[in-house]
Amino acid sequence: MKLSFRWYGPQDPVSLAYIRQIPSMHSIVTAVYDVPVGEVWSHESIAALKQDIEANGLHFDVIESVPVHEDIKLGLPTRDQYIANYCENIRRLGQAGVKVICYNFMPVFDWTRTQLEKELPDGSTALVYYVEDLKKMDPLTGELSLPGWDSSYAKEDLQRLFDLYKEVDEEKLWENLAYFLKAIIPVAEEAGVKMAIHPDDPPFSIFGLPRIINCEKSLDRFLKIVDSPYNGLTLCTGSLGSGSFNDIPYLVDKYAAMGRIHFMHIRNVKLLDDGSFEESAHLSSYGSLDMVAIVKALYKNGFDGYIRPDHGRMIWGETGKPGYGLYDRALGASYLTGIWETLSKA
Repeated sequence: MKLSFRWYGPQDPVSLAYIRQIPSMHSIVTAVYDVPVGEVWSHESIAALKQDIEANGLHFDVIESVPVHEDIKLGLPTRDQYIANYCENIRRLGQAGVKVICYNFMPVFDWTRTQLEKELPDGSTALVYYVEDLKKMDPLTGELSLPGWDSSYAKEDLQRLFDLYKEVDEEKLWENLAYFLKAIIPVAEEAGVKMAIHPDDPPFSIFGLPRIINCEKSLDRFLKIVDSPYNGLTLCTGSLGSGSFNDIPYLVDKYAAMGRIHFMHIRNVKLLDDGSFEESAHLSSYGSLDMVAIVKALYKNGFDGYIRPDHGRMIWGETGKPGYGLYDRALGASYLTGIWETLSKA
């Protein structure tokens, strides 16, 4: 496996100089963040990222993410131009040496939590999702500000999107996803770039919007749309694991054996009785997921793709982007590589 770490570019308070000090660190996971969704990334912006990363002795080979424009998800007439732009980004990233692109197909909202700095019993803070808190939120009328959605949307833009999505149920969203995949996967094959869809987070509908990448049945359906090794998964243990209906070690074993996992996001999550969840330290006993079983499934199947420790708590007084501090993610990285080394010497 190749250990990787998310980096939000030169403005990230977590520097490449610090990330490179994490034992076994191989790759940086990043993106171009100053280009509007749906537009083509310049060769210069891509080259600048590559230069910064390689100057620190790390590899520039995973992008997270190239966002999918809402017009594509909605199936609007304008989608073909946005898909053409997307294909051009795949080509340019392939030319720069990128091997994997992570993306998602979640309408409007990306990963969603109800609180960013919930204090845990040990004094650390973490991202949480509480069902009762979400019920009190209305993205159309309140001053809602959540991670995982584009805060640049004006309220009238959000209202327009919600109105448009009234005509898009789950089957229509599947149809629009298939249209997208059939256009981009041949380009990805030519460019040598593996596409890796990220599951819905959380793996169920929020605010009445459809979500379709959330369980074994949907993952099977997705992979069959374009049955190519370049059409694969970002298997996020925390996203899928936020639904008690998903057996994460089983899913990892199944799709790793098929060679369809290109990128692993590994983190733990503590499930609560009412469907709520709290993010936790990576150690198995701190949450509801068996991290050793997850890594063992990867190892057993000879997984040689990319792994990154996903969201971490804020610990030791660190401040910064919630979920993306240095210290707890570095602990997670060391924990995961420790499990891997143990398996390799067993």
